[in-house]
Amino acid sequence: MALFSLFPLYCLIAAAALVYFPYGFVAAGRITVGLDLAAPRAMFDKLPPYAQRATWAHQNAWESFILFGAAALMACITQQDTDWVQGWLLAHLVARFLYAIFYIANIPILRSASWAVGTAATGIIMLACVGLGR
Repeated sequence: MALFSLFPLYCLIAAAALVYFPYGFVAAGRITVGLDLAAPRAMFDKLPPYAQRATWAHQNAWESFILFGAAALMACITQQDTDWVQGWLLAHLVARFLYAIFYIANIPILRSASWAVGTAATGIIMLACVGLGR
């Protein structure tokens, strides 16, 4: 298998890392309210609003990762190494990074737009893999 065909798998690894990106903000919030290792989930209501939003961004990232993981594996298996598919793989990653930023910064309209782009990118990749895309 050529290195070029591994591109979807590299994107999958990057997407897995993006799941944890918002959690750095959660950790910072936990430090500001006093870390309670005995009851870490009970701390949620005490977290600053940005850290609460970061928690929600982290949870949503898991939901997105499941579908993107399937799409990336489909692209790898069907050897969709076109610029079209690779562009949408990257678009998903950028959109999901921005989604977390906009969620934490409390900019709902941009958060929703980046969610839509990331979700559309995943759908377009899947359609391309079954022959319905470009």
